[in-house]
Amino acid sequence: MKSRTKVAVIGGGIAGCSTLYHLTQEGWSDVVLIERDELTSGTTWHSAAQVTNFGMNQTMVGLKSHSIALYKKLRDDPEYPVGYHHGDGGIRLANTEGHMQGYRHFASMARGMGVEYEILDAEECARRHPLISTENLLGGLWDGEDGDIDPAQLCQALAFHARKAGAEVYRNTAVTGLKQLSDDTWVVHTTKGDIAADIVVNAGGYRVNEIGAMMGVRHPVASMEHQYFVTEDIPAIAEAGHRMPLLRCPISDYYSRQEKGGLLVGFYEQDCKTWGMDGISPDFSNDLCPDDLDRVMDVLEGAFERMPVLADVGIKRVVNGPITYTIDGAPLVGPIPGKRNAFCIIGLRAGLGEGGGHGWLLAQQIVHGEACYDTWCTDPRRFTGHATVELTALKAVEDYQNEFRFHFPHEHRPAGRPAKTTPLTPVLAAEGAEFTIVNGWERMDYIKPTPDFVATHSFAFDNTFGAVGAEVAHVHTKVGLCEVNGFNRFEITGVDRHAFMDRMSCSFVPKKDGRVGLVYLLNEQGMVKSEATVANLPASDRGPERMWYGSAAASEYHDMDWLRAHMCADEDVQIRSLTNDMTILVLAGPDACAVLQACARGDWSNDTFPFLRVRECEIGFVPATVMRVSFSGELAYEIHVPNASLYAAYLALRAAGENFDLRLFGARAVESMRMEKGFLHWKADIITEFDPYETGLTRFVRIDKGPFVGREALRERLTKAPRKQFVTLHVKTDHAPAHPGASLMEAGRVVGTITSGAWGHRIEKNLAYAFVETDFANVGATMSLDLCGDMVEAEVIAPGAFDPEHKRMRG
Repeated sequence: MKSRTKVAVIGGGIAGCSTLYHLTQEGWSDVVLIERDELTSGTTWHSAAQVTNFGMNQTMVGLKSHSIALYKKLRDDPEYPVGYHHGDGGIRLANTEGHMQGYRHFASMARGMGVEYEILDAEECARRHPLISTENLLGGLWDGEDGDIDPAQLCQALAFHARKAGAEVYRNTAVTGLKQLSDDTWVVHTTKGDIAADIVVNAGGYRVNEIGAMMGVRHPVASMEHQYFVTEDIPAIAEAGHRMPLLRCPISDYYSRQEKGGLLVGFYEQDCKTWGMDGISPDFSNDLCPDDLDRVMDVLEGAFERMPVLADVGIKRVVNGPITYTIDGAPLVGPIPGKRNAFCIIGLRAGLGEGGGHGWLLAQQIVHGEACYDTWCTDPRRFTGHATVELTALKAVEDYQNEFRFHFPHEHRPAGRPAKTTPLTPVLAAEGAEFTIVNGWERMDYIKPTPDFVATHSFAFDNTFGAVGAEVAHVHTKVGLCEVNGFNRFEITGVDRHAFMDRMSCSFVPKKDGRVGLVYLLNEQGMVKSEATVANLPASDRGPERMWYGSAAASEYHDMDWLRAHMCADEDVQIRSLTNDMTILVLAGPDACAVLQACARGDWSNDTFPFLRVRECEIGFVPATVMRVSFSGELAYEIHVPNASLYAAYLALRAAGENFDLRLFGARAVESMRMEKGFLHWKADIITEFDPYETGLTRFVRIDKGPFVGREALRERLTKAPRKQFVTLHVKTDHAPAHPGASLMEAGRVVGTITSGAWGHRIEKNLAYAFVETDFANVGATMSLDLCGDMVEAEVIAPGAFDPEHKRMRG
């Protein structure tokens, strides 16, 4: 075994083998894989091994398309061919119009990645899959690329080609410890000696947290027992003259695919079980859990109704083995939070189907620092401190029970709630608030018009439309109050803090006390990495001279890792997180100043406290920091309050607002107003696939101010034409918003992709943001939006259609 390597990948399933292979494809040959047993001895060996092109967003579709292309290449390789049934096709069934509506959206979304799905009626589903009944069936989604692959052959082939490129694989070699040295490299202790590694990768499957414990981290990954059986031969399959398509049924919670002359049938029963929560035997390898078909009888009955042939065929074998889940069902692929030179590729519940793509994207991140797609949907840092294994287990059970039922827009399922709250959460609930989830935080979404109001989940405008419109109208004409909890907040101190932030950002960084600015951070490729509000606070009894760095609630771990990775040893800079200590109360509307004046001493007029200023004060008797910024486009104040005093500050504001008809407003109203103003959301509209010029952020770039991260790459990009351009669209329909990922079409081809959509209640327009080809970026350009199967005209309009001169928020 080597004594030193560039990358040590721990785990020999599909995750580890794919990562090793793709590292060599990116040009790194000094890489090793360490496996405690034989390759594929964990979850991989008993996988149902379905390979679908279906994904819930464009990144997932893209990585699955890569998997399929790779697997076809390996299948046809004469040196080490892999058994791969590609192109059998697959159907996802539906018995509700809402589910069909979702399929139409996913078809629109996938088209932007070069993938074509078909929408089928019930009769066509039965024609393509002659074993199913059309009883209680509306239709389905057809994926022509669907198929299945041999798990062991796939992993062995990936390892074979990695070895040919210079990688090494150490089987029957258990990792017993991991130690990080002062230079951030690692020592990997194994049963066959130590190996020094610049970078380590946790690809440990269901043993992920055994490896994590060696690093001092705990990953939000839990395992579920999952059963399938393989039937005896079925004559109808031979008579059909073609391989049976794969079937996924949200109606009866099962799936099936052809296995030789019979079927492999798997179940997602409601009476499901977690696995390994109290530890995993070291001897559990190439092993299974005891069969428990009684647990799936309710699901099996539904499968019999959908596929009557199953009632008359024998069972050849039963498989019951663990599969891994994360809190939101998507894998954790990328940097490990809080660790340097450490990555993971874990929680791959559909590992065989998409593992080729996950290893591809991870290898790009390791070698280049970024992948070709924005990978936030799989980034391990998208969860923060609330993400315990126990919470993950609750969400895993819920996801397992709803395996083929996707989330509708604004749908938040109940398991694991509430994970994060403030002292105001029960107070707001008592006032009729309905909550959305932001990085685990219960954030006010809207105020229910009646106590028994229940939202209808749909891809069309739902029954909250009027309530949200009323909240916007009140903010526009009077004054509203909104809690923004979980907002990411770092306190940056030290004499070099301004120079540090200047180097981190492509934007002008304000340096005077009391000033506030919006800045953008780029990656080494010159693409937009983060967005932050920075505010300079003078020395006071609350602390020394300091800068506050505020960014999106979900960015807490992401931004901290990025900033700390770029701190120099000779810089006097310290960063401390205040994210979980404070909450923002937003006061917005034409009467906002009057309300603030009624509960806080001092002069809050525009002359003494203009736009983009910050001041410390007391709200009533509560210490607070007030910023004059606005995400709504109205006169607004962000009031930052310690959580311990939040309720008292809230009471003071409510009392001050009694004479001004102060009312609450929520996140959906904010979404409507921010789109009317042309303001962007991080990881919706701001992604690493585009530079600030393409993203419409030119006014925030100071390319000649001096060195900053990504500057040279950005200069290079200026010599080339932009690939896409960010635009605001007026969608010419009033029945549904545009949904992220939907395709914009012209002459039968995709010319753009939606990033955000919402109704603008103040301007009475259906608005959307999108990245489009530059030929379609000019104001007045029109194209067709594929809105859940309906082709709707969309016209480019000037951004910030509401109060384009910003008089209301500045005046």
